[in-house]
Amino acid sequence: MMCSLKQSQLFGCGSNGISHRRNPLVQFSASPSISMPKLPNFSVSSLSKPLHISSIHTLGSSEIQPKRKSLPPCNAYEADQSDVGGVVEKVEAARKAKIGFYFATWWFLNVIFNIYNKKVLNAFPFPWLTSTLSLAAGSLIMLISWATKVAEAPKTDLDFWKSLFPVALAHTIGHVAATVSMSKVAVSFTHIIKSGEPAFSVLVSRFILGETFPMPVYLSLIPIIGGCGLAALTELNFNMTGFMGAMISNLAFVFRNIFSKKGMKGKSVSGMNYYACLSLLSLLILTPFAIAVEGPQIWAVGWQNAITEIGPHFIWWVAAQSIFYHLYNQVSYMSLDEISPLTFSIGNTMKRISVIVSSIIIFRTPVQPVNALGAAIAVFGTFLYSQAKQ
Repeated sequence: MMCSLKQSQLFGCGSNGISHRRNPLVQFSASPSISMPKLPNFSVSSLSKPLHISSIHTLGSSEIQPKRKSLPPCNAYEADQSDVGGVVEKVEAARKAKIGFYFATWWFLNVIFNIYNKKVLNAFPFPWLTSTLSLAAGSLIMLISWATKVAEAPKTDLDFWKSLFPVALAHTIGHVAATVSMSKVAVSFTHIIKSGEPAFSVLVSRFILGETFPMPVYLSLIPIIGGCGLAALTELNFNMTGFMGAMISNLAFVFRNIFSKKGMKGKSVSGMNYYACLSLLSLLILTPFAIAVEGPQIWAVGWQNAITEIGPHFIWWVAAQSIFYHLYNQVSYMSLDEISPLTFSIGNTMKRISVIVSSIIIFRTPVQPVNALGAAIAVFGTFLYSQAKQ
């Protein structure tokens, strides 16, 4: 370290203390009360030459600059790799447990919804009102959650609702069509036909959007289409309205997914709030059509007949199917925040299997061996599609 000393940088001492002003000349007070140390005489050559200091601690006297205290030693050590690995394993195990909980809850709620939905439709065959009540219950639940701060309300703007409108329109059509289908045929048959949704997705994407897929994707459609066709031909209680309702539902949900991917890019809305907004907008779209197609007068007569036939339990059935519809859809959208599209597709396939099997057992639906084989082929084809698309 080098420093250059000049006379202009020296501090002067006065009778009243130490002066912090820099003076052009070194001045000393004549007060006899303070004895000033005698400064050495510097020559011109010594002032112009640099002064070399070997240690910073030797600069100045101990009275002006006290010696620094020694710092405690800092010992570095290498983190134990086993501790880091254990933390990572715990985090991954917690994530898998969370996904497993989502799947189990999703399947359970979906099975409960389908059971109560079919019970309501058997006693009260008005699918348009039933669909409306499902959306109304979900909308009411979320509005209360936002108002009571149980869930954080989404921050939306006009562009958000504009981009959500085609999604809500397709969702409304698909929801009503599926409910119409289940009012006419068995729950198992509706879900067998709905397992053919991947075929509609590929055809729409290929011929309307111009997208191309690898050959394994096209090959996976063969068992899907073949299995659905075999199940439809061997269905004992086949109904064309029920069959067409399931097909329209497939097509509508394909467009819902397409519109959702295009319109929601860059939108920061959680899965739960996204579905809540979707339910609100779908309710506004569906309500006037439900009134026009069926009407309050028909609903009043049908409601009275259901209460007479079933009793007060019918009210619980309606409430249950409405609440569970919202809950299972909400959980499915929440799971999208945690898993990949492939995992979600596999989970959706397993969900259909659970619904088909449980509905056959609970409603004692007669199933022929050939019909069961067609359902198994269709579901297996859906699984192959989910694998081949990645």
